[in-house]
Amino acid sequence: MEQQLNTNYTQAIQLIKSAILKSRYRAAVLANRELLSLYYGIGKYISENSRNHFWGTNAIETISKQLQQELPGLRGFSKSNIKNMRQFYEAWEQVFVNRQLSAGDIRPLLTDEIEIDLLIINRSPAANDLQQSDLQQFLSLGFTHHYEIIAKAKSLEERLFYIQHCATEFWSKETLRHHLKSDLYAKQGKLPNNFKTTISDIDLQRKALLSFKDEYLLDYINIESPDDEPDERVLESAIVSNIRKFIMSLGRDFSFIGNQYRVIVEEQEYFIDLLFFNRQLQCLVAIELKRGDFKPEYLGKMNFYLSTLDDLVRLPHENRSIGIILCKSQKQKTVEYAFRDMIKPMGVATFKTGTELPDEYKNILPDAEELKRLL
Repeated sequence: MEQQLNTNYTQAIQLIKSAILKSRYRAAVLANRELLSLYYGIGKYISENSRNHFWGTNAIETISKQLQQELPGLRGFSKSNIKNMRQFYEAWEQVFVNRQLSAGDIRPLLTDEIEIDLLIINRSPAANDLQQSDLQQFLSLGFTHHYEIIAKAKSLEERLFYIQHCATEFWSKETLRHHLKSDLYAKQGKLPNNFKTTISDIDLQRKALLSFKDEYLLDYINIESPDDEPDERVLESAIVSNIRKFIMSLGRDFSFIGNQYRVIVEEQEYFIDLLFFNRQLQCLVAIELKRGDFKPEYLGKMNFYLSTLDDLVRLPHENRSIGIILCKSQKQKTVEYAFRDMIKPMGVATFKTGTELPDEYKNILPDAEELKRLL
């Protein structure tokens, strides 16, 4: 009887806990939706009055200071943030347009009132790219996420891409900034690969292609090397030391298994640089790090590694392993010819580290010896 009561109590606690968490989430979503509507309405009001020179200079700064006096402790209405609200409105005004509202749309608005329901109600019929699911995801994001997106992503398709990922994968602001900086939208799905000939399931092919980028920005890694190309082991060590950031570069579905992962074939040891598991693809992912340009012989070695993983490590319910060669650079035709007749799914991606600067910036700072002399 006591055991049965404990079971009932445990079940009751879990149900109540689940209800509390759901309620908190719904409250947070509603509050966020209202805040976005407020910021959009204020942004519209500020835009219409400031862009048309109806107000004088320093109007936004004056308004911000006065608001702080009228509402002591008010947060989020600094001069810069009010300008962000204006930019938020102007970035989305073509999608959420002004139109004549029916009597049942929202409560009557006073003629001198800032309209704060436009974002929710006034969706443009012409904006066919914005579906109901897009709208829900849009309203679930915080204002700081929205501002990061509109500051970096210019097209509607690109903005919706980042909004969807933020909403469904719960990206933090740090994660969003990383993917914006690495230009995930432009690079996802463009990995040179042989998935079409080695993965028979069409849906799995698509998922595999979308799971990898053609270039990875490792801006958290700064390695000095005499020939400007870090040794693979040095690069591997730097990645493992920053494994959380590296996984952020790969994507949320990757789990790190280990580096220098050992497999034994006929009493001979072989070591795979980095081994991951991808939950979406349900397969092992082997990554080999290579300095310099891609070489065709790299695929032969990876093909061998994938065979050993499939036979010795892969579980019965998992899909075949995928290999990624991560190198400094690659030439398209060389990669295409190298992929022919390969039977294992593989791709070739490149990387950039934090030590690489565009040519126009290279001569701005003095070199290391000059800095020592100056110091």
